[in-house]
Amino acid sequence: MAVQRIELGRGDLWKSKAKALQLRLRDRFRVVVDRHRRRPHIFSAASDGYFSSTVQRWLNHFRDFRRDSLHSPSAFYRKRVSKDFNADEESVIIRMVQSVAVPLLGNMCHVFMHGLNRVQVYGVEKLHDALLHRPKNKPLLTVSNHVASVDDPFIIASLLPPSVLMDAQNLRWTLCASDRCFKNPVSSAFFQSVKVLPVARGEGIYQKGMDMAIAKLNSGSWVHIFPEGSRSRDGGKTMGSSKRGVGRLILDADTVPLVIPFVHTGMQEIMPMGATLPRIGKRVTVLLGDPIHFDDILGAEGDENISRGKMYDAVASRIGQRLQQLKVQVEKLALEQSVEFQQAAAGITERAADMLQQVDWGSFGAGSHVSTEERDLPCEPRPSQELLSSDRYFRIGFSYDSIIISRMRGYMDSTELLGFAARGLFMNFRAREHTASIRDVGPVRAWKQFLEANLLGQWNAC
Repeated sequence: MAVQRIELGRGDLWKSKAKALQLRLRDRFRVVVDRHRRRPHIFSAASDGYFSSTVQRWLNHFRDFRRDSLHSPSAFYRKRVSKDFNADEESVIIRMVQSVAVPLLGNMCHVFMHGLNRVQVYGVEKLHDALLHRPKNKPLLTVSNHVASVDDPFIIASLLPPSVLMDAQNLRWTLCASDRCFKNPVSSAFFQSVKVLPVARGEGIYQKGMDMAIAKLNSGSWVHIFPEGSRSRDGGKTMGSSKRGVGRLILDADTVPLVIPFVHTGMQEIMPMGATLPRIGKRVTVLLGDPIHFDDILGAEGDENISRGKMYDAVASRIGQRLQQLKVQVEKLALEQSVEFQQAAAGITERAADMLQQVDWGSFGAGSHVSTEERDLPCEPRPSQELLSSDRYFRIGFSYDSIIISRMRGYMDSTELLGFAARGLFMNFRAREHTASIRDVGPVRAWKQFLEANLLGQWNAC
């Protein structure tokens, strides 16, 4: 019994020692963990180390500078652009290319608009006066509606004489989306050579492209912009609202530019959506308005209760309202022109019909094809609106199937046109007494007799 108690006591003793060792190890590990947690971080301000405190102080200064100097994406502010902002963007080679490419493209578009189409411009002297006689270093900003992808340069070229188009330095700068005009190196080089600045969609009004446009205005240049931001999707029937980007161009420039608005209609017929080549034989009407002033908005620039964003919106809204007014007027002028054009075409048709009725067709060998009833027929009806607006209509108002040609076809059979021409030429060189016999001669024989009597005779005489 005594031996058994001693063994049990030794077993309890070893268990107690193992438990005590376990408790001591646990406590020691817990102490180590707690000390590690309480250790000061290298970037903590409570650190006693010189390096950690210095780095933390620098980080705090950087956070304060970033918070005080940078604006949030939703905030609007005035961002000034220095005059040498884009000095590295234009090398001597680019300027030389622009001096050749801009006049060449401008004159080609001018010939296309005024030679192959019909353009009527109202108030063009306002743009010429602003372009040629504005004060020195006074920037010029033109705004217009956007209907077709070729509004610029076709409309701009149609408003200027060729002598002005030769001066590439004083011609306009314009903006174009980078994903449309600057997709590859070739297109980028072309649009850069014709004075186009890239802008990125979705990057807001404080991007580099807008800064470059403001830099051009600060140097006294001419910038053209479409306030809608994109072209109309319904063929120019409606006009979108003006974006606040145009407000930034006006308010953030060092000198408030001279703003000239104009609206055009008819370009949707020259370059419809989806077309790859422009069409000819169309009528375009352009109306230029008076300069837009923003003195009242500029007077409220120092008011703390008016945010910068509201000022941008006020400028854009005023421009949009003016363009809407001009759009109503230009559509009215285009409708009046269409009515006058129809009346003029109808008058030409009537006069041509009267002249044809007074012709002595018998002297030309076509008397058998003209009856008294046909000569007494009334004038042909006026051409319909569909005919006037068709693609086959020329600028002067005659189509390929015009009234004159159709009336001539009514006087004679198309199979005898050759005989009619031969008899007419032959009669001019023969006596009147042979007219009856000549009418009985076929067309081939008539041509043969004409050649033998005139050309062959002259050759034999030589």
